[in-house]
Amino acid sequence: MKKIYMLLLLVFGLTNPALADAWNTDTGGFLSKGTGAVIEGYDPVAYFTQKQAVKGKPEFKASHNGGEFWFTSAENRDLFVKNPGQYAPQYGGYCAYAVAAKNDLVTVDPNSWSVVDGKLYLNYDKDIQATWEKDMKKYLAQSEKNWPKLNQSTPNTTTN
Repeated sequence: MKKIYMLLLLVFGLTNPALADAWNTDTGGFLSKGTGAVIEGYDPVAYFTQKQAVKGKPEFKASHNGGEFWFTSAENRDLFVKNPGQYAPQYGGYCAYAVAAKNDLVTVDPNSWSVVDGKLYLNYDKDIQATWEKDMKKYLAQSEKNWPKLNQSTPNTTTN
């Protein structure tokens, strides 16, 4: 599986113009082509309150740093609006492992996630999440080093 992941990184990296419309350059995060919402429309607050990935609804939406977030309820939306930095995914919604280990920006599976020290981290898939979790302390330190430069290389991004 790791070989496939590496191949995908090479083939579908940010230099691939076919993916240009999928990236949200305001927040740095991946947008679902079908929804246009950050984290493919998953509710960022639910990761904290329900301890699971839950698809939000477009009728409960809020904007943050140019991206649209969907929520499961008005209550979750209001929590996010009061403190978006607490709930928005780290590294602009990109794969935390890829930021750390590959110094690259890679899309995520919203069902592959971790909350660590009150912050939401997303990963490419469950296999990469397992790798991330095996040495999370090391990866977190490396991703914090890599993110500032990666964030500057993506036009119009802002740090969460």
